[in-house]
Amino acid sequence: MGKRVGRGVAQLAGVGLAAGVVAAGIWALPVGGAGVAIMAATDELQPVELKEPPLAEKSTLLDAAGKPIAQFYEVYREIVPLTDVAETMKTAIIAIEDFRFYEHGPIDFQGMARALAKNLSAGGVSEGGSTITQQYVKQVLLTTARTKEEKAKALETSYARKLNELRYAMSVEEKYTKDQILEKYLNIAYFGAGANGVEAAAKRFFGVPAAKLTLGQAATLAGAVQSPSNTDPSVSKAHRARLLERRNIVLDRMADLGRISKEDAAAAKAKKLGYKGVPLPGGCESSSYAYFCLYARNEILNDPAFGKTRTARKQLLERGGLTIRTTLDRRMQTAADRAIKKRVFTTDNPVAAEALVQPGTGKIKAMAASREYGSGKDQMSYNLVADVAHGGGTGFQPGSTFKTFTLVAALQQGMRVNDGMTVGAGYRAPGYASFKNCKGGNAGDPTHTVTNDEGSGGYKTLQTGTWGSVNTFFLELEQRVGLCETVKTAKALGSKRADGKPLGEVQTFTLGVNESDPVTVAASYAALGARGKYCEPMAITAITDRDGKKTDYEPKCRQAIDPEVADATAHVLSGVFTKGTMRGVGGIGRPAAGKTGTTDDYAAAWFAGFTPDLAAAVSIGDLRGAQRYKLTGVTIGGRYYGLVAGATISGPIWQETMMAALKGVPQTPFTPLNTARFGGGEPPPSQDEPTNDDETPDEEGPLRDNEEPLQDDERPRQNDETPLPDEEEDGPQR
Repeated sequence: MGKRVGRGVAQLAGVGLAAGVVAAGIWALPVGGAGVAIMAATDELQPVELKEPPLAEKSTLLDAAGKPIAQFYEVYREIVPLTDVAETMKTAIIAIEDFRFYEHGPIDFQGMARALAKNLSAGGVSEGGSTITQQYVKQVLLTTARTKEEKAKALETSYARKLNELRYAMSVEEKYTKDQILEKYLNIAYFGAGANGVEAAAKRFFGVPAAKLTLGQAATLAGAVQSPSNTDPSVSKAHRARLLERRNIVLDRMADLGRISKEDAAAAKAKKLGYKGVPLPGGCESSSYAYFCLYARNEILNDPAFGKTRTARKQLLERGGLTIRTTLDRRMQTAADRAIKKRVFTTDNPVAAEALVQPGTGKIKAMAASREYGSGKDQMSYNLVADVAHGGGTGFQPGSTFKTFTLVAALQQGMRVNDGMTVGAGYRAPGYASFKNCKGGNAGDPTHTVTNDEGSGGYKTLQTGTWGSVNTFFLELEQRVGLCETVKTAKALGSKRADGKPLGEVQTFTLGVNESDPVTVAASYAALGARGKYCEPMAITAITDRDGKKTDYEPKCRQAIDPEVADATAHVLSGVFTKGTMRGVGGIGRPAAGKTGTTDDYAAAWFAGFTPDLAAAVSIGDLRGAQRYKLTGVTIGGRYYGLVAGATISGPIWQETMMAALKGVPQTPFTPLNTARFGGGEPPPSQDEPTNDDETPDEEGPLRDNEEPLQDDERPRQNDETPLPDEEEDGPQR
């Protein structure tokens, strides 16, 4: 052996052995003339730095209070410091894997010589002689391998692999202390049953952290690392029997080395294996907050700040050990879940979905649906509450909830709350140019008549027209303020289609023909509660990386409309509970405003509303195809409904959710209407004009229990909210 190698090996090993013994000990495989080759190759035995990329580690999703709600991982691992590992675990792993770990250098010459002797007498490989350091190196090489070829090379039984392993081991021992190496090994080792690292294994096998492992449990895990696939307790009884045998071998070894007494070993061996098989922590499908989890997950996957490609972002999420703090409020989530489950069953064909958003921040406080997320029976495989970009479907037409945008546009143009016009029971555009989209193109349809129920025309103001949700009034109003201006208002308040396509700028825009999702609608209404400040929906408030570096995320807000216009809108919409389509349901015991929405022939039903503290939107429709499977003559939640309107199910869900979610939250009043700017209005028409006062909501008497109000947007109509051109009328509403 050359001088260079002799000095390096002797120095690192801390022992003086004959060159021949050293060379023979380096290679423990009896492969004929390999000993001669090894002798010649020892000149190359110099330290080589090992590249140690961060281990794949699970990322954890937390609620607003910092409690875990979900985990994302490619491999299940939780990295812990050595101080968080039970002493008995350290003792067990060293006893069975490398009992002279703290005594030898990077190469245990005594151990390798012993292994060589055994292998020669056995005529094969019966003992490996690898140190814990060498095993750590092997695990690093295996973990970082990305192709089948690389993995095979990391596992191959060859002189070249062994030599490289020794070079790397020498470098590792120069770089770290023994305790650091042991810590790294315990965190990288695979124990079987999908558990990587001692912390994950302790929880998976026994339901305890590594710091709480008992003697028998520690011996079990120490025995598993030699051949985790053959002793995987999650596979079969035979595997568990082999693991039990390995546990007892470890206990005997510990006793033989004097690490434990013979009595302690016997007592531990007398106990059963004790494998609990705690389920692996799942992703969103295993979370009690699956839809919110999906939304947060897609926030990261869609954001280039977390990686140039979606693949890179996914790897960061599943391997990066991130701690992700979110906006989820468990109490509010429970309120939404209970309100929905009370009225819509998981087995019902129609599904209900609800989102809660905080005004002034855009923080999503809850996302709930009548069906659980999953691939099983009566479950949904996509996000019912969100848009396509966040794992959702195409949503449902929001119906008359979009009339609010036309109301806002009118107020922005100077109309007062009591300004109005006389409208008929039907509306037909005077010409194609009566409505102009934002490209200047004609959007009117003079061939089509939009109707209310018979006799529902007459003189309507911004207030009474909104309270009664009169279709013909809002088409006249949209014609007056301009289709493009209405669309711009909707966009300013965050409105967009759930499928990501551009909003359809059609004559019936105000009647809600663009499919939307509850998160988007709730965020639009939250802006009204924040006096016109629109904030993008947000689910993540902070992310801490594996090194403890924390990044905070602030709300992305803008003043979308004049604060006083928002105040006037809230003033009008608050009357929906007392004089409008929700008067049969009532309010929530504090200042609130909102709007029902029922689509053409009851294809879908919505309610969206807000207070200064919280906004929510509820949708209900049939996923088999809302245009084909109407909400008429249906049984939902065990109750038969002749028809389902916005105030029938969605309204009560919203009401109960808000009352429970805001319990204990001090009431915040709306800013009063600026009467100098928005009060008063045009005088009503002379009495010889037909006013149909008996049809206005404020003249109607109280509703009987369980009786739905006769409201303009919730009676059978003709073509008031037709699908957009080229849209499928049937099929899944994805």
